[in-house]
Amino acid sequence: MRMNRTILITLLLLLVQTSILPWLIPSGWSDRLLPHLPFVMTVFVALFGGRYKAFFFGLGFGLLEDILFYGELLGTYGFSLALIGYLIGLVGERKSHLLSFMLLAIGLGSLIMDSIVYFVYQLFKLTGDSYLFALYWQIVPTMLLHVAIALLLYLPARRKLSKPGSGEEKSAT
Repeated sequence: MRMNRTILITLLLLLVQTSILPWLIPSGWSDRLLPHLPFVMTVFVALFGGRYKAFFFGLGFGLLEDILFYGELLGTYGFSLALIGYLIGLVGERKSHLLSFMLLAIGLGSLIMDSIVYFVYQLFKLTGDSYLFALYWQIVPTMLLHVAIALLLYLPARRKLSKPGSGEEKSAT
């Protein structure tokens, strides 16, 4: 696992997330789709690098997102990304890294991450929406966007993040 390159690539993806993606998302969907490209990379780090690297990777980029974008409550994304990275890394140690498992991990991880953020915001009275409305309006569309982004990034991420000589580059998807 090449962590220095992964961190630089994720910083570049964070720049793309803040500068290019708002122009690509239609204005009617801008309040529904909340892409988190560091989340997708955290899941890749969890699957190909292990749970401890994913924990610190998710904590660092989650806190960076908290500081840059969500100033109302610091630490929510840091906590949720670190927890999701650790849990997916824990499960990923026992499973093979097939495309279907990665898509399931991205989908469930996105659902859990956005649910954690929603419940923390509800705890501190920062949102007044019901969970079913948030699930329908933001969480599920964002989860589908994360899965689509993960499909685009899967092969390059697998080539860059897998350990040399591990045989994962040669395994079938």
